[in-house]
Amino acid sequence: MKVFGPEPEGKRKHTPVVEAPSKVKKGEWFEVRVVVGKDIPHPNTKEHWIEHISLWVGDFLAGRADLEPERAASEVIFKVKLEETATLTAQAYCNLHGLWRSEEVKVEVEE
Repeated sequence: MKVFGPEPEGKRKHTPVVEAPSKVKKGEWFEVRVVVGKDIPHPNTKEHWIEHISLWVGDFLAGRADLEPERAASEVIFKVKLEETATLTAQAYCNLHGLWRSEEVKVEVEE
């Protein structure tokens, strides 16, 4: 399956945007927000919607949220913890336009 993205800043409609702290404490839970439609709202109709959003820590799937059209916004908060510095990425699947990936976000872990 082809993966698209990221779209240029200011024109992000399908690209998931990862919002996370740049530094966290080792082994402590923190929130990661993933938003699709950050710059241009993505449609949320029965004909055109974001089916799911997933968060990756390196090559490891940390979580996935399945979304229902017209009932769930294309925005998810994941709670994760890290033992070492890692790169976070997100993916979002649009039922009409396929799979989109975010830019990488580095999170440093402090002792």
